[in-house]
Amino acid sequence: MSDDRRPIVLSVEQALSMPYATLRFVHLGWRVIRVEATPQAGRQSKGDPNRYIGAPFAGEDRHSYFVAPNAGKEAMALNLKEAEGREILHRLLNELPVDVFCTNTMPGRHASLGIDYDSLAEVRPDLIWSSISAMGTDHPDVPGYDPATQALCGYMDLTGESDGPPLQCGPPLIDLKAGDEVFAQVLLAMLEQKSTGAGKKIDVSMAHAAVSWLHTFLPMLDMGCTPESIKRAGNQHRQFIPVNAYATSDGFVYMAIGSDAQWARFVHEGMFAKLLQERYETNERRREHKEELHATIAGITAQHSVAAVSEVLARAAIPHSPITPIEQVADLPFVAESSLRTVTPDGRAVRLPPPAVPTPHLSAMSGTLPFAPAYGADTVSVLEEVGFTGADVERLRAGGVIA
Repeated sequence: MSDDRRPIVLSVEQALSMPYATLRFVHLGWRVIRVEATPQAGRQSKGDPNRYIGAPFAGEDRHSYFVAPNAGKEAMALNLKEAEGREILHRLLNELPVDVFCTNTMPGRHASLGIDYDSLAEVRPDLIWSSISAMGTDHPDVPGYDPATQALCGYMDLTGESDGPPLQCGPPLIDLKAGDEVFAQVLLAMLEQKSTGAGKKIDVSMAHAAVSWLHTFLPMLDMGCTPESIKRAGNQHRQFIPVNAYATSDGFVYMAIGSDAQWARFVHEGMFAKLLQERYETNERRREHKEELHATIAGITAQHSVAAVSEVLARAAIPHSPITPIEQVADLPFVAESSLRTVTPDGRAVRLPPPAVPTPHLSAMSGTLPFAPAYGADTVSVLEEVGFTGADVERLRAGGVIA
């Protein structure tokens, strides 16, 4: 790839994990073309099932859940079950040319669709190929689903109240973690390619990605901690006391005291002066009395507003925050000033989450991305780009190779 050409990503993607990964490439200004299946007999919906999740928003195939992860992309509908569909894929790889191929199709289907690494590496030896699946390509028939992976990898055993049932995390953390791994590994592969010229197979397992985050849990079991000491603890921290969410007279405030120095500042504030007791001086001693201590703090905060408690905590330099309702997050100043935007075909504005790190491309775009593509919207234009004629397109459409 020449330095003056933006990279091109071709992605056979659906659901969230890979669409989120390729969205991060959109944020860099790369061209992302998502490939979806042609219509299936007896199935009313077409392409990515996530197109039809949430409220109908921009036509029948762009419901609300689909829009944000797919803004700024192009969309093709291509029948990879047909030999001619696979030939078109190969032509796109070579003639666009494509730098990165991605898929989160179950690995057991890769070979039949002609999208396995070995098949595509024969077409393009320098191709960077990346897959997301439940447990990697060595386990080709395991379906990948975020909550199921949370259950398998212990996340649900760590989430919830100590006396309550296991719970899944609110955001789909493992889908997003897997997408971030693809993003990082593709950038690494492109860096390596500058010196080697070689392609690379990137095989991301959702399960491995999930377990890689358990640094403050698994090793502790080998260092004397009991399972009970690291399991569900609600909003409390398992090691630092007191860390918790406390009710106030008009809401909730979360505070995190992570050192004895912070504790000393905390109890020298008048609101919490009754806690200035020798038995609470160290974290380990506070742990011995943690239930009593949490109850006492809750009794104090309940008598004051969020604003009053926050003022005291700020003065003592204690990390804290009100519990922001999700409908107010987009209005937080640091979010509002960095949020991305897209505009529907009929002119309505939609706020999108900001990127993790701002990029020059997004600045040049004034933070606005093209709206998520309709099903198959760019099939014809992409085919014409690599030399297919109008007659070719009509023949392919009549034969069910494209939609």
